[in-house]
Amino acid sequence: MEAKHLILLGIVAILMVLPLILKPNAEFGGADDAAEGVIEKVDPNYHPWFEPIWEPPSGEIESLLFALQAAIGAIIIGYYIGYFRAKSQYSQ
Repeated sequence: MEAKHLILLGIVAILMVLPLILKPNAEFGGADDAAEGVIEKVDPNYHPWFEPIWEPPSGEIESLLFALQAAIGAIIIGYYIGYFRAKSQYSQ
C-alpha cells in the first residue's frame, strides 16, 4: 500500500474515533430527527403534505433498508469508477 493510502486511512480512523472521545455520552441522532424538532419549534401547527405509503415495522428494519440502499449505491459507483479507470488504462 502506498503511503498516501495509509495516511488517508489514518485520517478516516481519527475522524471516526474523535467524536466518541470528545463527546463520550452524546446522542448521535440522524438529520431527520433534528429537522423534525426544528419544524415543531418553528411551527407547532405544521402538518406534513403526505404520509408514507409504507412504514417499516421497526427502527432496525429502517436502518437495514437505509444501509442496503447505501451499499447498492456504493457498488454502482465503485463499478463505474473501476470500469472507467480500467478502460483508460487498457486504451493507452
